[in-house]
Amino acid sequence: MIHTAVVILNWNGRHHLEKFLPSVLQYTPSQVDIVVADNGSTDDSVAFLRDNFQRVRVIELDKNYGFAAGYNKALQQVDAECFVLLNSDVEVTEGWIEPLVATLTNDSRVAAVAPKLLSFEQRDKFEYAGAAGGFIDYLGYPFCRGRVLSTIETDNGQYDTPREVFWASGAAFCCRADLFRVLGGFDDDFFAHMEEIDLCWRMQLQGYKIMSEPRSVVYHLGGGTLPNESPRKLYLNYRNNLAMLFKCAPMSQRMVVAVLRPLADLLSAVLYVVKGQFPLAKATVKAYLDFFAWHKPLGEKRRQIRASRKSESSQILCLSMVVRYMLGAKCFSKLIKQ
Repeated sequence: MIHTAVVILNWNGRHHLEKFLPSVLQYTPSQVDIVVADNGSTDDSVAFLRDNFQRVRVIELDKNYGFAAGYNKALQQVDAECFVLLNSDVEVTEGWIEPLVATLTNDSRVAAVAPKLLSFEQRDKFEYAGAAGGFIDYLGYPFCRGRVLSTIETDNGQYDTPREVFWASGAAFCCRADLFRVLGGFDDDFFAHMEEIDLCWRMQLQGYKIMSEPRSVVYHLGGGTLPNESPRKLYLNYRNNLAMLFKCAPMSQRMVVAVLRPLADLLSAVLYVVKGQFPLAKATVKAYLDFFAWHKPLGEKRRQIRASRKSESSQILCLSMVVRYMLGAKCFSKLIKQ
């Protein structure tokens, strides 16, 4: 096994560490480093770790930098060839890490690899945030092999074949450390949400591929920091998704997105108003306003990313996933052939 480090970013998550960290210690080989990077917690997470988990190395950051910058700063202090980024609310299983590292070892074109994510609370169901690997459609909307919009499939082994995907979930993200550093890691400005999809896209533009390895199985609780109905979470998802498209998409895709995405997202905002979910409608509008105000620095990032690209991603659904869903394609296998 190449030198590997499992790195868990924690913010006020002592309860998650107490519940989920024992499985990481139990099922992670002794030659793998286990690191918890504390993102300026105000609870007793650090003291709890030092008192109870001697194997775990603790990195203390001075404040909460968010998921993106928090990991970037922490990983500057981790010396490894392979990073496995793991949420604090993930339970791992026996043999979980070996297939991930082997995938990187056996194919130099693989930049990152994702395990199969199942729901911690409904253990026969895929998990919303990653399932068996992530994709996006032409308008930039993400979906998963096992989860399309709000429809979550039962795991019956239908996606147990390794395959190339578009993105690996940040809940359990295994990648080459050298490439992570060369590409500057996650985009600090994202703070949280979409940063792993953005990074996976940039990796693909450099000629690498992203893989799903379902022999590795983990269980994710999800919603540990921001609940799914949080206006803040919705805002970050919309804003960062638009920024990612602006930075990474080819001109032909950007032209389509520029026309259709505002219409689709405006419809979403109207539906939130109809349902009386005014904070969510406000978050959608704010995401667009802040995205427009962000254009100049995003333009510079785009020039750098597109100028250095070596290829385009082949894993983008060239249709609207939302329209296909409305027409009855409510599972992944009806959207993309296995």
